Amino acid sequence: MMSKVYISDGETAPSSQIGASLEALASTIAARRGAGEGSYTYRLLTDSPDVVLKKVMEESGEVALAAKDVESWATSSLASALAFEVGRGNDADEGSLNVELPAEYFEAVDHLRYEAADVVYHLLVVLERYGISLDEFAAELNTRMTEEERPTGGVRLYDEYVKRGK
Repeated sequence: MMSKVYISDGETAPSSQIGASLEALASTIAARRGAGEGSYTYRLLTDSPDVVLKKVMEESGEVALAAKDVESWATSSLASALAFEVGRGNDADEGSLNVELPAEYFEAVDHLRYEAADVVYHLLVVLERYGISLDEFAAELNTRMTEEERPTGGVRLYDEYVKRGK
């Protein structure tokens, strides 16, 4: 599969692309607190909480729909290939089929990535709105991992802050 990412000439990749990207986005979101009414992010941070919470829900639903589209293209293409092989009198063995997915499949994958980024952006706005730092959020995720899974040096929550449900 062709890579969809690149690093500009003369730049060095940070050790974690996602970490660097989330940190930059969180910093931009925090800076928008002072941007004024002309800023969409400012309005999400300062308007009724229902505005940003509805966006998180809306974008999450769009991720689910986009994922279903990807799944639909993948399974329909595989089903078509299997039917074609059976129709030709061949034994249909999924592992031996060379299924070429249509361009629409890859467009659906790109759309899923786009919608997932919308969810993450709106989630980071919610975290900023309520004063939850990326380190605190990372600690929550790291606390849910076993010792073997947790990244070396990964922050964790102190026991008194670990809450499982209400």
